Amino acid sequence: MLGSKHAKDTHTPRGTNPATGRRTTRDAQADTAKLGRDFGWIAALGVILVITGVVGLCYVGLATLTTMILFGWLLLIGGVIGLLHAVQARGTHFFWLGVVVAALNIAAGVVVLKTPEAGAEALTMFAALLFLTGGLFRLVGGLVVRGPQFGWTLVQGAFDLLLGILVLATWPSSSKYVIGTFFSLALLFDGLGLIATGFGGRRIVGLVSEKLTESHRPSGGKSGHGAEPVQPE
Repeated sequence: MLGSKHAKDTHTPRGTNPATGRRTTRDAQADTAKLGRDFGWIAALGVILVITGVVGLCYVGLATLTTMILFGWLLLIGGVIGLLHAVQARGTHFFWLGVVVAALNIAAGVVVLKTPEAGAEALTMFAALLFLTGGLFRLVGGLVVRGPQFGWTLVQGAFDLLLGILVLATWPSSSKYVIGTFFSLALLFDGLGLIATGFGGRRIVGLVSEKLTESHRPSGGKSGHGAEPVQPE
């Protein structure tokens, strides 16, 4: 009997009541507290990203240079990892394709790291051409299709087209601030999104924790079975 009871206790999941098999209130509150701390870390990460984005907008030249150096290292590391994967799969038909792609990534990473200014100029030109082509496609598509978002599509297309023209009109001097500005804005908006997610999650977790506390709080004026006694007429 003792052995069977001991075996039953050892197989009881952690955080459950051995008698009912349900999780206790204390464990549920601990889980909600841990979830609240996780959302707090998400909000803290968002604050860091917002601060980094604001600093990048204040020093766009330094942000552009830092972005290109990070981009070069990503290309280099990705190329090395791709080459290792290609060597591991050298018996397949995709071996030479993987080697060529990895070699191109490594070469591009080395070039960007050695001449980040030239890399910024090339990337700025590519971004401007993307804005131009994207704006033209949006304008033409909006005029041809005339869907429910007709006006908004035209506004987006005109904005992309104007942005591409402005970047090309001041190229290559625009390459000193365009990449850094875009990267800093991306960090800023991502950080704001993480802050909103963190604070919203903490608020929801707080409401859930209050509900758990209220549901297990003893209420006065009721009988032991949780119902008020019926008064005879």
